[in-house]
Amino acid sequence: MRVIIITGASDGIGAEMARQLAQRAAGGQAGLLALVLAARNAAMLDTVAAECATYGVRTLTVPTDVADQAQCRQLVQATVDAFGRIDALVNNAGRSGHALFEDVQDLGWYEEMMRINLWGSVWCTHAALPYLKQSRGSVVAVASLAGLVGVPGRTAYSASKFAMSGFFEALRAELKASGVSVTTAYPGVVDTRIRYRGYNAAGGELGSSSLKEEGAMPVAECARLIIDGMERRKREVVMSAKGRLGRWMKLIAPGMVEDMALAAVSDEHRPR
Repeated sequence: MRVIIITGASDGIGAEMARQLAQRAAGGQAGLLALVLAARNAAMLDTVAAECATYGVRTLTVPTDVADQAQCRQLVQATVDAFGRIDALVNNAGRSGHALFEDVQDLGWYEEMMRINLWGSVWCTHAALPYLKQSRGSVVAVASLAGLVGVPGRTAYSASKFAMSGFFEALRAELKASGVSVTTAYPGVVDTRIRYRGYNAAGGELGSSSLKEEGAMPVAECARLIIDGMERRKREVVMSAKGRLGRWMKLIAPGMVEDMALAAVSDEHRPR
């Protein structure tokens, strides 16, 4: 049996990855896949699990706040207790936010975002690593293009995603001889609600997207690209031509890349 943990699985990219993995396993292989779904919202997790179960796969829901190290450990232990192994860990849970740095009065939510986006991934990976080494499995980190190119108004978010990128790049090298693959995915603007639920300058909920949503990647396409990258054990998945271009343009024309980043911000949220 193949056992896959997905954090942030109640909605958006994580939920869609679960559904697509279940669909791919439908039929004769369904009984050989177990999906462990983690997020804070138990009711939404149960809904996703029920959708996946219709394809014949086994599911386990573990309500988890990845900002709490003990809960990350409990997630891994619950998985091992239920299935005896871990073959893949998808670190997808995350929180967004948008605020001009000068407008932020209390930096507490910067720290909280780092706990969710970076430390949640670190804690889950650390707990799961012994089992992933046994299975020669896979780690997936869902970062962001904001972790390759700094986006104005997203200093906290970019910092957390740059940190994820660096951590998993170093971990990939450490694990090279172990047979464990590490795939870092860099989505751009995806058609989910994550930006609407992000932090605002006061630490409350933003309520709207700070980025231009025209041409946002469908969540189904994003999930498919991440799954394909995991299955092929790719080092990185940069999802758009603009993202790939921006990454290399930073080396030769960084000012132009800054202008591109500014252009991605909606007029309402542009720096003054």
